[in-house]
Amino acid sequence: MTAERPEPPPPLTDLDWDPARARAFAERALDLWTEYLERLPHLPVAPHATEDEVRAAVALPIPDEPTSESDLEAYLRELTFRWSTAPGHPRYLAYISGPGTAPAVAAELLAAGLNQNVGSWRLAPGATEIELHLMRWFAGQFGLPQGAGGLLVSGGAMANFVALKVARDRKLGLQVRQQGVAGGGPAAIYGSAEVHVVTDRAADMLGLGTDAVRRVAVDDRLRMRADALADAIGRDREAGVRPFAVVASAGTVGTGAIDPLEAIADVCDREGLWMHVDAAYGGPAVLTDDLRPLFAGIERAHSIAFDPHKWLYAPHSAGCVVVRDLFWLVDSFGVLPTYVHEDKERTGHGMDLGVFGPQFSRGFQSLKIWLSLLAFGRRAFAARISHDAALARYLGELVDARDDFELVCPVGLSITCFRYVPVDLPPDPPARREAYLDLLNQRIMTEIQLDGRVFYSNAMVEGRFVLRSCLVNFRTEARDVDAVVEVTAEIAAKLDRELRPEGLR
Repeated sequence: MTAERPEPPPPLTDLDWDPARARAFAERALDLWTEYLERLPHLPVAPHATEDEVRAAVALPIPDEPTSESDLEAYLRELTFRWSTAPGHPRYLAYISGPGTAPAVAAELLAAGLNQNVGSWRLAPGATEIELHLMRWFAGQFGLPQGAGGLLVSGGAMANFVALKVARDRKLGLQVRQQGVAGGGPAAIYGSAEVHVVTDRAADMLGLGTDAVRRVAVDDRLRMRADALADAIGRDREAGVRPFAVVASAGTVGTGAIDPLEAIADVCDREGLWMHVDAAYGGPAVLTDDLRPLFAGIERAHSIAFDPHKWLYAPHSAGCVVVRDLFWLVDSFGVLPTYVHEDKERTGHGMDLGVFGPQFSRGFQSLKIWLSLLAFGRRAFAARISHDAALARYLGELVDARDDFELVCPVGLSITCFRYVPVDLPPDPPARREAYLDLLNQRIMTEIQLDGRVFYSNAMVEGRFVLRSCLVNFRTEARDVDAVVEVTAEIAAKLDRELRPEGLR
């Protein structure tokens, strides 16, 4: 006797907008974006708002029933024009975040719609091959050999972590993946005194501990001293510590300093250490003719990290790690999930990038970078990167030309570090003078960011609090750089009148 066929559940299509409705909503979002671009030069760079104000406006209760599309549009409008910082503003010169190009933004919409999982070739065939091809191209721009390649990750922190994990595994032995790091005794990573703190985070995540990171002395241009590096390695070897990797900076986030890569490569070759280059900020400058010589020696690296969402003007987020041999990544991250089976000989499918890095689930990050490169071509990016650096040097010249500003170190790539020093500030007592200048420049930076006409950040240079402009913005031009000096001078003079103690008047 045949069993009675069960009654199927009725369709439930609440979440499935038809194409016409989806297009209409997307067009309203597109209209909002283009209005934002039109208004952008005239908007404040950042909202003048408190935590409580922003939370009350955006952290709405989740409704049980649908919100109307008109209310959603109104909400997005408020978010766009009242509660968002504008890194694409021509006077945003702060934390190494560039604006996204228009083709890249459009690519993000399509990538989200396609919703590829680039952890598996069969789930994302075109996306996988684009990413592999793009990574090979990037590796070639740095001068790495054929067979080099890499992955897109979330940003510089993850790119540096992935690279240092590969370094750990190859230099301390692949058995460390099973046995851990404790059995082999202490190990050490070396970076300059200016190396980014993500190196400490990587050491922590790798089970080495942040004490494993050695801070090497820098020269008068804030670059790692190769002789001090060699001395530090020698001291560790004598103490029974295993040196295994050096992190050379190619564009420090504070001042844009580039370590002497050739000399560091020589030390790594002599000592048998892994040479990793943290080029998260500076890396794309290798595309240019004028800045490329500053990176001599980067082609000798075992691995390089850089962020397309910085100086390649890609929307967040997009970090990149490349290694001299792509399959070193598999040695460090490869696993065999029991629930995934594929006969690749039968299917003819390609490599699954989920075994090349820490993520199985991976979005289609490469499309925004790839489409932007196709749309403009390499030469346009090279020209704009060179122009950014020229504008940074121009800012340095403006600072040098004034008696009330001080250029605190040479302009590095596209970073200009300066401070306001009142002309009539007495030189004595020196300690009190320097303490006041730190306080004054801290307040200047805070008031500049609240004011909204220009927006920059700070750095610490040889213990001094200084103002820092970092230019990775294809909308910025000389008039915007002029405004940095003009607005700073205006705000600084007012603050000096309010804050200067009697003993320094």
